[in-house]
Order: sequence, then structure tokens, then C-alpha cells
Amino acid sequence: MSSTGLSSTTLRTIGVVVLLIGIVALVLGIVYLVVPAHSLPSFMGQTHTGTGHRSKRGIAGLVAGGLLLIGGAIALARSRSRSSSY
Repeated sequence: MSSTGLSSTTLRTIGVVVLLIGIVALVLGIVYLVVPAHSLPSFMGQTHTGTGHRSKRGIAGLVAGGLLLIGGAIALARSRSRSSSY
């Protein structure tokens, strides 16, 4: 075991989950930037007064998705290095 106490299997599982959440955040960010605000699905928060896009939420989704993808990739890389060192 490492100093953090996580096994390589646990770290791999965390990495995969974080990668999947990152992909979902990227997709939602793209949807916020591409789809007009009045056409968004109801679970994403429709507005009836504006016709523009929700740029702030879109950019936040892209940034969060990118950071989550980086974090997931790091977790997967560390799990691989730990499993190969045993």
C-alpha cells in the first residue's frame, strides 16, 4: 500500500468515475454554449425571456470538465504505476 492508503484498484475506480463525470460536464458545457436558452431541456433551467446562450454556465462546464478529465487521467496513471510496482 502507498502512503495515501489507496489500493491501485480503488484509485483506478476513482479515476474512471472522475473521467466519466468530466465527460458529462464537457457535454453539458457544450450544450449550454450551443443551444439557445429558451430551447434547453427543463432539467437544465429554461428561460422564457432570453434568446441568447448561457455563456457563463457553458464556460464553467467546459472548465470543470477539463479539470475533471485531468484529475481522472492522473488517478489512472497513478493506479497503473502502483499496480506495476508490485
